[in-house]
Amino acid sequence: MQSFPTPVSQIISQSLPWTIGLVGLATIIAFVVGTVIGIILGWRRGTKWDALIPITTFFSSVPYFWIGLMAIAIFATVLQWFPQGGSYSVDSLPGLNWAFMSSVFYYGFLPALTIVLSSMAGWILGMRNMMVTVSSEDYVTVAHAKGLRESVVMFRYASRNAILPQISGFALSLGFVVSGTLVMEQVFNYQGIGYRLLQATNNHDYPLMQGIFLVITLSVLIANVVADIIYAFLDPRTRKEG
Repeated sequence: MQSFPTPVSQIISQSLPWTIGLVGLATIIAFVVGTVIGIILGWRRGTKWDALIPITTFFSSVPYFWIGLMAIAIFATVLQWFPQGGSYSVDSLPGLNWAFMSSVFYYGFLPALTIVLSSMAGWILGMRNMMVTVSSEDYVTVAHAKGLRESVVMFRYASRNAILPQISGFALSLGFVVSGTLVMEQVFNYQGIGYRLLQATNNHDYPLMQGIFLVITLSVLIANVVADIIYAFLDPRTRKEG
């Protein structure tokens, strides 16, 4: 039984931009900010920066939907700074106009904040551990002996190799952007692709489920190809000759 009297491609094309725009952007922000903080924490271990480790460990162990519920309770219910759910204001006309775009950003702030806080902690801890390992390598010691500036050694020598495992994890996270937000979209009533997938599951809409699963599979494959390209750029040893 089909719950939508429209083609599957049309439903997916209407819902997918919402998920990619929200979760994709939030994932990229979390990766960039988390990686930079992880580089600093790993390079300056044993200093006051280590005070951030317990905080990141806490957020990495808390389910993101719980953070979302707490964000709704504090910022939407108590303080009433943001709406409790939805994708945009029903009073705004969808289109490329300021009223609609500002409404989209306003309604998407809390879901994006939830994703950034819950996923950034993992990037911080992972990058910090890799920086601690790489900073004791011989080529880092040689770079110091050459008299290079500390920032140059940290970002151009140590972090360039330490970030390689992060790239693989980032590719997987981008691939699962489409499917990894089902619970979050339910918490915030955000009508993205995860919201449609749950609707299709509850209504036994198998054609729509198959279409969404196909999009998820393609997104994972594309993300892994992009990761391989970035990996080869950062580490020339992985390039194959001939």
